[in-house]
Amino acid sequence: MRTTITLNDKLFRALKLRAAETGTSFSQLVEDALKYQYLEDLEDIEDSIHRKKEPLHLFDDVVAEFKAEGLL
Repeated sequence: MRTTITLNDKLFRALKLRAAETGTSFSQLVEDALKYQYLEDLEDIEDSIHRKKEPLHLFDDVVAEFKAEGLL
């Protein structure tokens, strides 16, 4: 699919340079970056689903516990 995106000029130049250095097209470089980000997001979602059953530790409670134990 063909689309139009707006990029910061410095980012655009850096990506064009990277594409030239790696022998990859600009489009492929952008697509690969988006795929990588999407897959990373999916991993984060999967991790959060698995961790949903873990006990919740509120920051203030942890700080109070550390202070009580003399760790802070």
